[in-house]
Amino acid sequence: MKHQPVVVGIDGSPAADVAIKWGAIEAATLRSPLHLLYVVTPGGSPSHAGEVVYKAVAQARGSQPGIVIDTQIANGSPAAALGKASAGAAMVVIGSRGLGVMVGALVGSTGLDLAANAHCPVIVVRPDLGMLAGIRVVIGYDGSPASDAALDFGLDHARRHDLAVRVVAAQPTGTDLHRITEDELREAVHVRGGHDAELIQISGHPAEHLLRLSSDAALIVLGARGRDGFAGMLIGSVSQTVLHHADCPVAIIPAAATGG
Repeated sequence: MKHQPVVVGIDGSPAADVAIKWGAIEAATLRSPLHLLYVVTPGGSPSHAGEVVYKAVAQARGSQPGIVIDTQIANGSPAAALGKASAGAAMVVIGSRGLGVMVGALVGSTGLDLAANAHCPVIVVRPDLGMLAGIRVVIGYDGSPASDAALDFGLDHARRHDLAVRVVAAQPTGTDLHRITEDELREAVHVRGGHDAELIQISGHPAEHLLRLSSDAALIVLGARGRDGFAGMLIGSVSQTVLHHADCPVAIIPAAATGG
């Protein structure tokens, strides 16, 4: 069976260096090829692309010598090129700085566009955190199809990396709409084999609780579109808060990845 590739957006930045290492590890554990994608933007230098790609391959090979690596140089916008590549990918990995993001911005238009439109999970890593080791995967859950996909992705990631799992069910303040009962939460997790997962139900602002509950996390996983509990995670203040302040990589499951 042919495995879907892990796609990494590269541009020679420190953010891309972290993304390459993260993606190489994922490719190794998934037994998938690593696809390194460089995008020449309008006005950019094609001659620079070859050097960046060469160094990226060497870095990935040094991190995970046994993986299959292929490369691509495309023209246009990074979001469009990565979005196209996502159609046949296991995941897309990008750095939170780089790929045309303005200096000082943690997560720019490329990351947010991918979170909205990619056809597979999108992982955003931060260069200032390096490869800090966490002990668990934290998954935001509210019973929506998007959060079901987040649950599947997060549990699989935890199994492959031998990490604990913490599933956080959000209930917004002032409403009983879409409240996930303890039994429903347990059933959703157990049917996917997450029998040892820690289950937590919260009320109030989801981002604040997620950040607090993720202080020892290796990865936070969220559906891009959910019900009231995690609604707005796509491009609203909640998603930006988590992406800006999480002390670990963040995985967003776009609507298109769930058939939405």
